[in-house]
Amino acid sequence: MPNHVSIQGFKGSFHEVAARQYFGAEPELLACATFAAVVAHVVNGSADAGLMAMENSLAGSILPNYLLLERHAIHITGEVYLPIHQHLLALPGTTLADVQAVHSHPMALRQCGDFLDRHPHWKLVETDDTGHSAQLLAETRTPGVAVVAGAQAAAQFGLHILAPAIHDDPHNYTRFLVLQRAETVLPDPDADKASLYFYASHAPGSLAKVLTRVAAHGLNLSKLQSCPRPSQPWHYGFHADVEFDDAGQLRALLTDLAPVTEELRVLGTYHRGQWNTAEGPSARVAQASPQLLA
Repeated sequence: MPNHVSIQGFKGSFHEVAARQYFGAEPELLACATFAAVVAHVVNGSADAGLMAMENSLAGSILPNYLLLERHAIHITGEVYLPIHQHLLALPGTTLADVQAVHSHPMALRQCGDFLDRHPHWKLVETDDTGHSAQLLAETRTPGVAVVAGAQAAAQFGLHILAPAIHDDPHNYTRFLVLQRAETVLPDPDADKASLYFYASHAPGSLAKVLTRVAAHGLNLSKLQSCPRPSQPWHYGFHADVEFDDAGQLRALLTDLAPVTEELRVLGTYHRGQWNTAEGPSARVAQASPQLLA
């Protein structure tokens, strides 16, 4: 079990919930204001592992985080799919009529667009974290301010849930990746998912050749995300998640992709998160990878 885990966010954040779900109560969580700081802690060894959100089912992908995966010597060793329930929190005694401004992380605000659009006179203020927004409101007790955050933040900081479940879709979830330094990672014998990065030539049909070969191997392509190539305007690399039944399938795919890609890297192999039917079809719970329990 790692001793220190870096996360983006503070007490009461969804990163904290996801980290506790994956690692349990023992590791010390290192709160970071930015995702870059999460990765830096892992790279420099001040954290044994990191947890970083990658995409939300309503707000979409966090593109800068894919660039962090490309540019640093880190390895993906697990994933967490966390159901996200966003609430409007306020100081006790506050009513909807009192609200003038709503503070939260931009991804959280985007998840609640339908509700917030019904109150066009509210000022939306983007912050670094949902939990930190709740903490600041509890400390400053600023009248007329509400925050978008989870129930855990309300309980942590003594805030009132002014409007529950304000996210646009009841099946709202965020996918987090578990990160470790590349040189510390041991092979996971239970791995059935891989995150790849590849670049195909900037020519007609080059991406289609890659996708055709993935399909020919019968593997499920669960994610495909394009990202700009630095210093090469309008050229894109691709992040791809593929699911497989045994390691031999992945090795065969990598061999087959080499001739049709100019760059091909495995960013991590790990055990895919499992669906939690008690939470509904859009929630997953991941089990800690064996190498993190050693």
